[in-house]
Amino acid sequence: MESKNALQDVNSNFGAQFGLAIRDITPPIGIYSRNWGASSFDQAVAVHQPLLMHCLCTVSSDNRTVLLTADLGWWKNADDERRIRLALLAHFQLEESQLIFALSHTHAGPSICSTDVNLPGGELIPGYLEFIQNKAIECIEEGFNKLFEGNLNWSYGVCDLACNRDLSVDGDYLIGFNPLGTPDNTLLVGQVKDNKGELKAVVCNYACHPTSFAHENDLISPDYVGEMRHTVEREIGVPCLFIQGASGDLAPKRQYVKEPASVEANGRQLGYAVLSTLAQIGPADQNWEFGRSLISGAPLACWEEKEVPLNGDLKAKVINVEVPYKKLPSLESIFEEYEACTDRVLKDRLWRKYNTRKSIGDKQEASIPLWLWKWGNAIIVAQANEAYSLFQKAVRAAFPNHCVAFVNIANGYVGYLAPEDLYDKDIYAVWQSPYAKGSLEILIEETKIGITKLLKDEA
Repeated sequence: MESKNALQDVNSNFGAQFGLAIRDITPPIGIYSRNWGASSFDQAVAVHQPLLMHCLCTVSSDNRTVLLTADLGWWKNADDERRIRLALLAHFQLEESQLIFALSHTHAGPSICSTDVNLPGGELIPGYLEFIQNKAIECIEEGFNKLFEGNLNWSYGVCDLACNRDLSVDGDYLIGFNPLGTPDNTLLVGQVKDNKGELKAVVCNYACHPTSFAHENDLISPDYVGEMRHTVEREIGVPCLFIQGASGDLAPKRQYVKEPASVEANGRQLGYAVLSTLAQIGPADQNWEFGRSLISGAPLACWEEKEVPLNGDLKAKVINVEVPYKKLPSLESIFEEYEACTDRVLKDRLWRKYNTRKSIGDKQEASIPLWLWKWGNAIIVAQANEAYSLFQKAVRAAFPNHCVAFVNIANGYVGYLAPEDLYDKDIYAVWQSPYAKGSLEILIEETKIGITKLLKDEA
């Protein structure tokens, strides 16, 4: 893999045409929105902050991509996601590789599962799914209709909102703040400007579960993502898009709360970090590089801004990574267990297990689609699962001269991808996942190979 260039900073600029659009996708009050097994209610009673959909269209040479983000949780039914995505691909005549539809993973949103139709408020779900599809079409159409010449420049920053959430207590593994863990605090921020240098949008890529609100919350909310956007947008006056990173093991220190104050504090913490990172992002056509040595009281290394060309290279590909499934119980046995269960919490857990098993079918091996985009000097990596942060740490370490954005829960959802050293522990991310030991490590290696080929322009 790459060796770090010691005499210049990371430059990840991208010159292209860009188009932006936003839609409000807040669902109707009363829709089924029980996201926590421990919840005593099934339907939200009010809205904390609106749920939003953002679209960033890019066009360069003869290629184009669409990044669509939405303040939604996860797809429990694979057919629901596939139906919407295929409709978008057909409507805009896009290749499968050209569209990434990414969810923020809020745990305070509505159900987007059509098989929840018979639950309280579930009758609103089919109409809401159609609404999501229509808003996505509107968003993408506006993005392509309002293209402008510009550039996108990325920079890494840090934010310690995210903490490790695999906590061992008396030999039992719980999901919550683990002070002994070592979280990935990497923040990646991109700024979109037009050719006049006017800021048009900001992109925040950060890995942290939106689980500030939890089982006691009865409000529809984008969780900390909403307040992060408000904080950033109040200061810079342009839209801020959020992309959820590889956050399988990461969550805020203060979470599982009922009151909005802590949720909003989490969002402000990330928002201020985004603004801090933005303060140091230079122009896309300049880079911070070593200039000369200077003899002073000590020998000084003098760095300076140097002009660099804008990179207009736009490539989009999707590869399939084969990983093994665990030996799983049959769909029928899970449903029988669900039907016989009288415990509200366990019944909810079994229903999720049933939907996951249904999407897998009788296959013994999983094929994980992996989207790889080259935006100039930057790389976008997207896949449908909840990968642990080891995914982004290992791949970024292999490509230190490129900014690499990671997207969890993109174009579908199946389950967790945890490191192999956790598979001998009774931990949620392992027993929830249908994937066998070593699957994350396979994905990491195949991602490195895929990016290397993408950079070398190989078929």
